[in-house]
Amino acid sequence: MQEFLATTYFWLKAGHIIFVIFWMAGLFILPRQMVYMHASAAGSDEEALWASRTQTLSKVILIPSIILVWVLGLALASAVGAYTQGWFHAKLLLVVLLSGYHGYMSATAKKMARGERPLSEKQLRLFNEVPALATVLVVVLVIVKPF
Repeated sequence: MQEFLATTYFWLKAGHIIFVIFWMAGLFILPRQMVYMHASAAGSDEEALWASRTQTLSKVILIPSIILVWVLGLALASAVGAYTQGWFHAKLLLVVLLSGYHGYMSATAKKMARGERPLSEKQLRLFNEVPALATVLVVVLVIVKPF
């Protein structure tokens, strides 16, 4: 099995990077859509439109991407033996936290689609920065491998 993973290393890496880009794009868009939904009146057609858009974003981009990021990432880590390296442990922790952020934001979007406003517009704008910070940290860990 290890030989098979080693021969497919570049394909695994390409797929992982592609789906990380899709996942991050979705995580950048979701809070922005939620800001627009927040500004619309509860029960309005505009709110329903933004709720539909967030649901479509989740079904078409976010859910498939996070699944493939995890599957390809774990296969890639196995292929290169990354499980014993410190930088990988830090990266894995960040990806777990980012996955939790994804779940939290998706749950919040569903609440907003029901007319609730659990977060302020300012909080949503701040939450929009989380994927950018996580991306910077993960890229530094993977490229520089500081430990």
